[in-house]
Amino acid sequence: MSVKPKHIAVLTSGGDAPGMNAAIRSVVRSCSHFNIKCSGVYRGYQGLIEGDIRPLDARSVNNIINKGGTKLKSARSLDFHEKEGRAKASKNLKNLNIDALIVIGGDGSFTGGMIFEREHKIPVIGIPGTIDNDIFGTSHTIGYDTALNTVVQAIDKIRDTAISHNRLFFVEVMGRDAGHIALNVGIGAGAEEILIPEENLGLDRLLESLRRSKKSGKSSSIVVVAEGDKIGKNVFELAQHIEENLPDYEVRVSVLGHIQRGGTPSCFDRVLASRMGLKAVESLIDGVSGHMIGIQNGEMILTPLNKAIKGKSEIKRELIRVSDIMTL
Repeated sequence: MSVKPKHIAVLTSGGDAPGMNAAIRSVVRSCSHFNIKCSGVYRGYQGLIEGDIRPLDARSVNNIINKGGTKLKSARSLDFHEKEGRAKASKNLKNLNIDALIVIGGDGSFTGGMIFEREHKIPVIGIPGTIDNDIFGTSHTIGYDTALNTVVQAIDKIRDTAISHNRLFFVEVMGRDAGHIALNVGIGAGAEEILIPEENLGLDRLLESLRRSKKSGKSSSIVVVAEGDKIGKNVFELAQHIEENLPDYEVRVSVLGHIQRGGTPSCFDRVLASRMGLKAVESLIDGVSGHMIGIQNGEMILTPLNKAIKGKSEIKRELIRVSDIMTL
């Protein structure tokens, strides 16, 4: 029979993502509902090592569901990579009688949590928070939907300028080694080409595609490029190569950068974060640990942390087909 935790800590780690605050709020209020003490760890694993841990209650998380970023802050922690650092973190939790930990972040954060649980026998549950949507075991990560909307709105504005000046724009979007953002916003924004790590388009095919676009009468074009694209050139080198080989095009580059990580979370991300936060607390009450909360086909599911870390989040082949047809 499982032992109900008496005191749960929650932290955010890695890159921030819109909806993290909604997840924090959900964890805190779920703890309150089940009469479990809750504490927030500030500055991720580094704060865990330094003992930056403060009590949270239902009123502590008022008016944050609509805020981007993370109330608990986030920081990289080289110290947590070392056994000594993790031992300090464990001691700080035990001194406060904290007997479970919820980690909101990506695969790097989950790796730290998995090792920490194994070494110090403190139950850990992960909640996927990253705009990249590159975590195995969930169709959506917290922040992904908001990032899609942010990027589509930005590309819509760029297209206004592209049309006005008959320009070709290369727009680089985030995603690390996954093309989820690029592929979906490329379709949603009507891009002429989409370059993603999963599909090596090749420079020759890109040149041919742009030549066809020009011949068909298109006077302006948008090419969406995932930051991890494997075409062999960064987005500025790519733009230069196109200008050299297709002098009829006036080429510009827009790197959207960190604008994609900020902003007010979408309704979808707020609801997803709220569901995941509750499921995380309920899972700990049920005696589950070493797992990540995910969503598949609209239902909350659990995936072992080692599978979430090692697994690969697949691009939907149907979307690649849609993209190929829509860019004719």
